Amino acid sequence: MDVLQLARWQFGITTVYHFLMVPLTIGLSVLVAGMQTAWVRTGEQRYYRMTKFWGKLLLVNFAMGVVTGIVQEFQFGMNWNAYSRFVGDVFGAPLAMEGLVAFFVESTFLGLWIFGWDRLPKKVHLACAWAFSLATIASAYFILAANSWMQHPVGAEIVDGKPTLNSIWAVLTNNTALAAIPHTIAGAFSVAAAFLVGIAAWHLWRKRKTDDEHRAVWRSSIRLGGWTGIVAFAVLAITGDVQGKLMFEQQPMKMASAEALCHTEQPASFSIIAIGDVTSENCEDVKTFNVPALLSFLAHSDFSTEVKGVEDLVTEYQARYGTNYPDDPQLGELAGKPIDYVPNLPVTYWGFRIMIGFGAISAGTGLLALWLTRKNRIPDTKWFPRLALLSIATPFIGNSAGWIFTEMGRQPFVVVPNPSGVDGVWMFTAQAVSRISTGEVWTSLIALTTLYAVLGVVEVFLIRKYVRGGIDGVIPPKKTDEEGKDELAFAY
Repeated sequence: MDVLQLARWQFGITTVYHFLMVPLTIGLSVLVAGMQTAWVRTGEQRYYRMTKFWGKLLLVNFAMGVVTGIVQEFQFGMNWNAYSRFVGDVFGAPLAMEGLVAFFVESTFLGLWIFGWDRLPKKVHLACAWAFSLATIASAYFILAANSWMQHPVGAEIVDGKPTLNSIWAVLTNNTALAAIPHTIAGAFSVAAAFLVGIAAWHLWRKRKTDDEHRAVWRSSIRLGGWTGIVAFAVLAITGDVQGKLMFEQQPMKMASAEALCHTEQPASFSIIAIGDVTSENCEDVKTFNVPALLSFLAHSDFSTEVKGVEDLVTEYQARYGTNYPDDPQLGELAGKPIDYVPNLPVTYWGFRIMIGFGAISAGTGLLALWLTRKNRIPDTKWFPRLALLSIATPFIGNSAGWIFTEMGRQPFVVVPNPSGVDGVWMFTAQAVSRISTGEVWTSLIALTTLYAVLGVVEVFLIRKYVRGGIDGVIPPKKTDEEGKDELAFAY
């Protein structure tokens, strides 16, 4: 493989790995803050125990997320310095906001929350929990604003051949970002919801025949997770529809590749599943099961809109952005070669469906959990906790598939041209890579992948340890004070 392919593999591996931690941290931090709020308001010990138990798992995951996330921004200088030089004036602003504002707020208030038990007044300590959780959302907002600029560049003008920021407000209020943010946050709540349902269902079933003093904790957790998952999936569906309509306007090739739509159709059908090779030049070789006119509705809210196919879009892209890469040594083997404007169709086609399908499975498991625990019932069938544990993985897979589709669907661009924006504010991925040797990229790729594998083992070990330990594993044996009340004292 050449430098470009290796650099893309490294960025893909490290980014997908890091994003396994991010949504769980975002979703779980808000839910834990909600649990603590319920404890402060009601004084019920089940909410205190919920806060302690789920807060411990949150901390393990947050620590791993920080470690793996540090590499992400360094990669822009390591493997993508040509990209950094081209867009740094614009792209650096939201990244700086994320680092200087959101991340430091996260770290500060998380530290106060960890060490503030029994030291800070209850309401002040609770405020720290909410400050930390809201800061994680703010951090996601700035990162998504930066990514959305790559998907739909706004607020910039070309000066001396490079994009120059002329409106940070335009970048932060980019309609692509405003659609991506609620969609991503809803995906984070979906992950946290499945996490609660799976672990709580296992604990609830494990001690179903004994007098478990923590049963109320597991029932409350499983029902909180169930309702959160259902609401999150509804928000995902609504915001996903908004994103689809923006994609139709801003990145029509991504829309066409998501459907492996070779030819322009009016109205266009939505493909549920395809049998055959979606990359085949002869579309008739692929058998699809379609919903008539649904793609037209998803694209433009009516059932008669024309949706352009891959072949027609390739012609348009060639006319506007050229048929061949520039004859530039920076491009290596691609210099002067024809530009392939078609993304990897199997990845985009199936990634889009995996994203939707696994998200629906997660919501369905949450709905099932609510039904089986209604009216104080305790599920006594062995299949349910197993299903709930397996379902923890489904929103993780759905989130990852969605990001892979989003990023690979914009190829061959790293900065996608804005159809109504300033000419020249776009960049081919092949132009963005650093001028380094394959050996250097292989070294960092192997080193980082190995390091991330070790960190993955550590996280699984710690999560498994605290999950199996349950409430008693994070809260020491209770003592009884002179008034006969439970005194539960524990510090992280």
